[in-house]
Amino acid sequence: MTSVPLSPASQPLRIGLAGLGTVGASTLRILRRQENALAARCGRTIRVTAVSARDRNRDRGIDLGGLSWFDDPVALAKSDEIDCFVELIGGSDGPAKAAVEAALSAGKHVVTANKALLAAHGVALADLAESKGVALAFESSSAGGIPIVKTLREALAGNNVSRISGILNGTCNYILSRMEQEGLTFEACLKDAQRLGYAEADPTFDVEGFDTAHKLAILTSLAFGTKIDAEAIHVEGISAITPLDLKMADDLGYRIKLLGVAERTKTGIEQRVHPTMVPKSSPIAQVMGVLNAVSVDADAVREITLVGPGAGGDPTASAVVADIADVARGTAGLPFGLPVARLEEAKRAPMQRHEGGYYVRLAVADRPGAAAAIATRMAEADISLESIVQRRSPEAATRDPGGRSGAPVPVVLITYATSETTIRAALEKVTADGHVAEPPQVIRIEREQA
Repeated sequence: MTSVPLSPASQPLRIGLAGLGTVGASTLRILRRQENALAARCGRTIRVTAVSARDRNRDRGIDLGGLSWFDDPVALAKSDEIDCFVELIGGSDGPAKAAVEAALSAGKHVVTANKALLAAHGVALADLAESKGVALAFESSSAGGIPIVKTLREALAGNNVSRISGILNGTCNYILSRMEQEGLTFEACLKDAQRLGYAEADPTFDVEGFDTAHKLAILTSLAFGTKIDAEAIHVEGISAITPLDLKMADDLGYRIKLLGVAERTKTGIEQRVHPTMVPKSSPIAQVMGVLNAVSVDADAVREITLVGPGAGGDPTASAVVADIADVARGTAGLPFGLPVARLEEAKRAPMQRHEGGYYVRLAVADRPGAAAAIATRMAEADISLESIVQRRSPEAATRDPGGRSGAPVPVVLITYATSETTIRAALEKVTADGHVAEPPQVIRIEREQA
């Protein structure tokens, strides 16, 4: 592993901390609480000397006495008072980007938890860090307290990774877990997640899959030695998932999880984020609530799964402090495990080429022949059906015991392996035939890996 040169070990590593929100405050507390242990492990003292945040007067429950205060994070990043700049501001551009660029340009080491910044500018920032001979560390950016960055970059260096997949957003996993266990709607679970602080007032970034996509872009680069290509990721969220979908998944031996998946295929690197039906027997299906999990398939270790808290002050701060400790020791490696010049342009494998099984739920008019007509359309497209289930909701059965009203009822199809292009084309024809009352629900099925 290439090491980053540091100041003499006898000198303290002086930290400038930008962002004193939940993670920033937790980072400061851990560094103070573990000061003696970290000094013993790293061979030098780690000391926060300066901070920056938007509100100087806010009560954060921590003592900021004796620390230099900077209203401007860029000024902190350039300051001669620090050796390492810790960016916990957030955002892909604006003050976070300007401050990180300023710190690297000034020859300061950088530790960041900012997945949006890295997804947008990670390669350019890594190139700048490499040219200045300083660290750019981001363990906390992709799965909170789970050490997946170090695992991919260092622990699995002797492996050829073929696939990485995971639950990378605790908000979505919490909502899906509650929906499954209690039969609640998405809207009810989201409202509760917001009340508990698991979801933002505007939850779009989480529930529509964009947070997961940013994290997946970083992990893909680490896993396959490619440049970050966030624009290549197919993204779907969980807002359309219903209690019926979760009940059907349960009946079929699956759970629904929002997964980020990247894998090497014959046509290139496929990156996708979407709700997925995973076998209950798989390790990732056992991960409930706000926990995250990442599974890596590689030639030597075959498959490993790491599980832990993916968000929150202390878990994320734990990863931030781990990076700071590497900087203090002088063991912080190249950001993406390879020199930037050796990162390859990822050949995109379009989502349309993805092949696997599918769960399809249709709202079909409850009249004779409708389900048979749909099955015929599937057969015309050479899509083999493993099963077809017509299930009326309890409410509909009460309103219309004889099933004579023609009101739409759920019809669920489970297909054998087919391509995204084929299933979408067949469903367009089904919709055009007039048998369905709303857009089809399509969820990909991940079978057990061989």
